[in-house]
Amino acid sequence: MNRTLAMLILLSLPLTSLTSCLVEAPPPIPPPETSVRPGVNERFLAPDLDVQELVGTFESESREVAVRRDEIVAALGLRPGMTVADVGAGTGLFLEPLVRGVGRFGRVFAVDIAPSLIEFIDERIRVEGLTIVETVLCTETSAELSPDSVDMVFSCDTYHHFEYPQTTLASLHSALRPGGWLVIVDFERIPGVSRDWVLGHVRAGKRRVIAEVEAAGFTLHDEPLVEGLAENYVLRFRRP
Repeated sequence: MNRTLAMLILLSLPLTSLTSCLVEAPPPIPPPETSVRPGVNERFLAPDLDVQELVGTFESESREVAVRRDEIVAALGLRPGMTVADVGAGTGLFLEPLVRGVGRFGRVFAVDIAPSLIEFIDERIRVEGLTIVETVLCTETSAELSPDSVDMVFSCDTYHHFEYPQTTLASLHSALRPGGWLVIVDFERIPGVSRDWVLGHVRAGKRRVIAEVEAAGFTLHDEPLVEGLAENYVLRFRRP
């Protein structure tokens, strides 16, 4: 088709058609994600949540991630000055070693869905002098972190509480700076091997977790081996 003919065709189009030719249509809005496990966080959202009971559970010497928290943080690859978000911070078990890892010029966000736990962590920050820690109340679909605001997202025994994993992962992808890290610690879920409690409570095994996180735009980097972890694995992903 010669140029003159092409121009005549364009000029003969209605204005609306011509505009559609010149302006790219916006991408379609994806449908809302369906809950993968309705009610999984009801206990933590209850106004009468017994935080002290959770302290006894989450920070017990019978919980391997509590006993090995220093070794877990050592495997993260933290550097002084980094900004880290502890998503699913719970009672604040990992805050002290995370603060040590990023140093006084770093920053730590303690992110949780439970208002009662956020209040507890705020008091813990005050008592323990964790001045570089800031609490963030998240939602079931978003970590509520600003875009490009963190170098690493750390989430321990929390992924199986992501009721809307792809939507939540999208918010984490947005919050991470390019090249940033997503570190997931969670339970090995192996039928015939894992405890009945794990099989009943944890939604996805490691392979499925990897597939879901990669589908959200992350790249699996490695799986550090942490001495003393038998029930839990550690996965490090990167945002390209």
